[in-house]
Parts: sequence; C-alpha cells; structure tokens
Amino acid sequence: MATAYWKRDAEGRQADNASADLGGASEAGTSFWKAGHAPTLIAAFLYFDLAFMVWVLLGPLAPEIARTLGLTSAEKGLMVATPTLAGALLRVVNGLLVDRIGPKRSGAISQLIVIAGLFFAWFMGVNSFAGTLALGVILGFAGASFAIALPLASRWYPAEHQGKAMGLAGMGNSGTVLASLFAPMLAKMFGWNAVLGLACIPLSLVFVVYMLMAKDSPNQPAPRKLVDYFEPLKQADAWWLMAFYAVTFGGFVGLAASLPIYFTDQFGLTPIVAGYCTAACVFAGSLVRPMGGALADRIGGVKALMAVYFVAALALAGVANAVSLPGALGMFVLAMLALGTGNGAVFQLVPQRFQAEIGVMTGLVGMAGGIGGFYLASSLGLAKQMTGSFAPGFLIFAGLAVMALASVAAVKGRWRARWNTAARI
Repeated sequence: MATAYWKRDAEGRQADNASADLGGASEAGTSFWKAGHAPTLIAAFLYFDLAFMVWVLLGPLAPEIARTLGLTSAEKGLMVATPTLAGALLRVVNGLLVDRIGPKRSGAISQLIVIAGLFFAWFMGVNSFAGTLALGVILGFAGASFAIALPLASRWYPAEHQGKAMGLAGMGNSGTVLASLFAPMLAKMFGWNAVLGLACIPLSLVFVVYMLMAKDSPNQPAPRKLVDYFEPLKQADAWWLMAFYAVTFGGFVGLAASLPIYFTDQFGLTPIVAGYCTAACVFAGSLVRPMGGALADRIGGVKALMAVYFVAALALAGVANAVSLPGALGMFVLAMLALGTGNGAVFQLVPQRFQAEIGVMTGLVGMAGGIGGFYLASSLGLAKQMTGSFAPGFLIFAGLAVMALASVAAVKGRWRARWNTAARI
C-alpha cells in the first residue's frame, strides 16, 4: 500500500490526500522501475510514438503534396501547421476526458478516430488544398495524444520520479523520426496518398497492444464540475508554464513539421534526403526528452530551463545566418537538443505545482505547446513567401526564447519560496 500526500498549494488550500494501492508504487526512495506500472508506461510510450508519427505526417509529404497540388509557400506552411493547431485545441478536450472517463478509454477513442480518418482519406483520396486542411484536423487527434499518454503514465509514479516517468512517456515524440525516415521513401514507391493508408497498419497494431497493456492508476481524481477544470487558469503559475512550453515544445514540433520544406526549398534536396536530415534533427530532440526530465529532477526544472532557452536562442539565430547545409544541420541539431531537454524540464515542474489537476494541466500546457508549433510552422512559410527567406521566422522565435529565459529568471524566486514539494524546482 502506498500513500501519497499532496500538500497545500501556493494559496494554502488543501488539494488531495489520497491513499491508493498503485500496484507497486511505494514510499519515497523506491527505485524508479519498482515505483510504478511498467506495462502502462510502455503502452503510453508506444501510443504516443505512433500518434506523433502520423501527427507530423504532412511535413515529410509536403514537398510531394505541394508539387501535385501546386501549393504556394504560405499554403505549404499552413498545411503542415494545421495538425499542430488542431492538436493544440484538442489537447484541452482530451485533458477533460482524462479526468472524467480515465486516460485509457480516452486514448482508445482518440486512436480509433485517427485510424478511421486516415483510412477514409486514403480510400477517397485527397485532391485539394482544402482536403489537406481537413486531413490536418483529423491528424490533430493524434497530436492531442499528449494530454492522454502523459497522465496515463504519470499517475502511477510518486513526485521524485515524475521527471523520469513523464520524460520516458513523452519520448514518444520520437515518432516524428519515423515519419521523416519512411514517409518520403514510401511516397516515392507508392505515391503520397498511399502512405495515408499504410500508416493505418502500425496504428492498428499499437492499438491492440495498448488495450492489452495499459491500465488506469487507482489513484484517479474524482470527477468534478466542468468549470472546475479551468480553475488553474486563475493562477499565474499555470500561464507561465504554458508560455514556457509554447517555446520548448512549440519549437520542437514546429521544426519537425517544417524542416522537410526548409531543406528542399533552401538547399534543393530531394524529399528523401530532406527526410533523413529532418530525422537526424528530430531524433536528437526526442532522445533527450527523458534526459531533460532526469536533469530537472537532479538540478531543478528552473535551472534546466534557463540553460535550454539560452542554447536554443543561440542555435536558432545561427540557423538564420547559416549559408551551408552542414552549418544549418548542425545548428538545427543543437536547437533540437535544447528544446527536447526543455520539454522534459517543463513537465518535471507541472506535477509539482498542479498534481491534483494534472490531467487538465497536461491538456492546457500541451495546447500552448501546439499553438507555439503552429505559429513557428506557419510563420516560416509566410516569411519565405513575403521576404524570400526563412531567416526572419527563425530570428523571431530566437527572440521568444530570450524572452522565456528572462521570464524564468523573474519567477524562479517566488516558485521556490511558495511551492510545497519534495522535488527540486
């Protein structure tokens, strides 16, 4: 039997005093692999991984889709950004569902919608720009998996292991690597529309595994009134965490969706080679997400974030001034390493401050990250069309990273003084 005490929050109000059998979760000090439910963590990772694979699917396919449909630079940017925006908005919906019907059932519903949508798009065909936007909305349900997979895993683990649990589950964003590696190759072999149907195969297999392995933690919050779910928005800390994630995850997913277009337009690469370059960048950012959570557990999320924003700002500014493919690729890898670390660091902080509202806060923070990604992807397309260069889009986002760095420095003292948690912040 394990007992978790969620102490008074910054306003001095009692949150949760819950005692539940976590199927292996135990007192503070227990090793990570004995402190939670490993099958659920694996299922959350696989679900998240494949969901992210199809969420950014339009990015690697964008050069072929744009050639077939005759899209402009701005239309290409909007096409790859639409799933990001749809996923951002749907994360709030999924956050609400998680707290009301549980993460496992919420994830099952979302997976079925994505599989059915992709199958229909493949069967009927996508023949217009409007059709790509409609498909992008469906793919948004895959991006919204973030608000399900992370609470599914997180609720099994105590405070001292939150960074590692959230980081490992969140490493499912490595699915973007799969899209970058295989989508352009399959599109060349079978046509880009066929890739939509082929994606249904691994999605269906993971759905079966998910249903067999995933299990909701007994430590679930009691359902509340709908208006109660938005209580965190009355507190400044929620808005700060949302803003910080809009830069870290927004930068990560915005680049993941846009880099195939950037490499083909900027350096004349083929879609397949551009996919390889994108995969290298995305893999770097995905690999370090759990390391970011572990680093934040060790030195505190605030210190980790400050380092992240400093490095990301320098790297993105470097990208804006890069004149060669090796130089740009190196700067992108550095930026993705920083942003991926930041993703893990933010979600080490979220459960320390909002454990009782982790479901809806995951949705809200995830929504902010998606909006940041939508902004970056769409602004890069607009910058290219209006100025003939991607550089202004990168420079503006580098400026946002600098602003985030200054903001973390401004709030860190108050957070450390007022947050009542055993973990380092």
